[in-house]
Amino acid sequence: MFNYEGVRMNIFIGNMNRDITKDNLANEFKKFGEVETVTILIDRINGEWKAFGFVEMPIREEAFEAISTMDGKEFFGKDLVVHEARYRSDDRRGTTRLGGRRHTDLYEDEN
Repeated sequence: MFNYEGVRMNIFIGNMNRDITKDNLANEFKKFGEVETVTILIDRINGEWKAFGFVEMPIREEAFEAISTMDGKEFFGKDLVVHEARYRSDDRRGTTRLGGRRHTDLYEDEN
């Protein structure tokens, strides 16, 4: 059995308001512990903001506390969807989506 104690966790944050910045997310999640990285995604092709991002926390216990507190919490006027990030397989042949894969870039704050 694998011991997950102390293993970092990547947290998915969805349904975000467009006014949220990386600093806003980092400060909110730092209430629960150390935050290593914050990523907010935009579509590289059309520049549309994706309304989701990721926060990486190095201590799983703190991450679980953040998830249980932040999931469903109103933040900048919208109820967040927060859970442990699920990694997708690169094999996406079974999808019905037509066209090429959409690429994303990291949103960089000007601050």
